[in-house]
Amino acid sequence: MKNGLVLFFGAFAALALSTGAVLFAAHNQLASLKQYKDPIEETLHPAPLPGLADRGRMVYQDLGCASCHTQQVRREGVGGDIVRQWGVRQSVARDYIREKSVHLGHLRLGPDLRNVGARPYADEEYFYKLLYAPESVAPGTNMPSYAFLFEVRPVRPGQASPHALKLTGKHAAPAGHEIVPSYRARELVAYLRSLNDAYEYPEAKPYVPATKTEGGH
Repeated sequence: MKNGLVLFFGAFAALALSTGAVLFAAHNQLASLKQYKDPIEETLHPAPLPGLADRGRMVYQDLGCASCHTQQVRREGVGGDIVRQWGVRQSVARDYIREKSVHLGHLRLGPDLRNVGARPYADEEYFYKLLYAPESVAPGTNMPSYAFLFEVRPVRPGQASPHALKLTGKHAAPAGHEIVPSYRARELVAYLRSLNDAYEYPEAKPYVPATKTEGGH
């Protein structure tokens, strides 16, 4: 019995120490990452999130968007993310240093969103329509509607909202009404539009194996 307890606590200590070492090494490596200064333009990347987009990050988290979407573009040879045009390069750790909480996700019931703000069709109007009536811009999608982020209200004479959705058919507002995004919807859309990792850091460039020179080993 005594030897059994010693064995148990010895195994537990070994596991705890090895796990702690891995976590400490990862934290030490990632915590030291800073913004990258472009050697030519002298700009810093990634830029911090604007206030509206930063608050939208919390809306994204509260709505559980990470349950169906990832935010990590895999490199070529590991997945088809580049071919799907979900990004122009692989995601790297530096991409996430501006975020207080990282929404990597683990399921792809919907497309990866890490670079959704860079897609040419994804303007503000597109995102609002996608949230209110997903099928109006993505026929056949299984994405649920987030209509509760919008207000259907009578059009006030001379005070029509510039953000009112321009929908037709069954998704259009009732006669004399308009569909207006709430402030939470505007925050979420600002966050989605900020997701753009187009800048190529040195560590994001594809790995090219060294070629052997003639007569080399």
